Amino acid sequence: MPQIVHIVIEQMNAQLEKVVTSVQCLSEEEVWLRLTPGMNSVANLCIHLAGSEYQHFVSGLGNKPFIRERSQEFDLVGGYTKEQLLDQLQTVRRESIQVLNGIKDEELQRQVKIYFNREDWKRMKGIDAEASERYVVRSIQSHLVYIAEHMGYHTGQIVLISKLILKSSATL
Repeated sequence: MPQIVHIVIEQMNAQLEKVVTSVQCLSEEEVWLRLTPGMNSVANLCIHLAGSEYQHFVSGLGNKPFIRERSQEFDLVGGYTKEQLLDQLQTVRRESIQVLNGIKDEELQRQVKIYFNREDWKRMKGIDAEASERYVVRSIQSHLVYIAEHMGYHTGQIVLISKLILKSSATL
């Protein structure tokens, strides 16, 4: 396994532990709480992280079916328990690790297309596009860094939102 893959898995697992700790400290209602209108809840961010990781690693690198509706991840206001949210994150992580364990050094620079559905592309880019144009291309190594950074970014949001809800400065 390339060292970058090992580092990414290690860092993302450390971030996932912080997410798990934060979610477990909140009540079933608090995970869905939006502190202000237009702000995401901890639950929305968990669903988003699982969707993004699946899309990039399991589907994009692992060639599994593309099943994601990114826009809906932010629109949900309930429907999952804390246990279901954490199970979704942990299941995707196991699937991701299986894919990542198969990457060889010589593949790190290979370019991979990550596809998006029409609504998600329009919401992200502000433009409509045909299916043949709704994708990003990055090297496998770039995908690794991008998704690890994305996980860290949203983990920080989850920890901060949890601390604000709990009115606590405790380490999460």
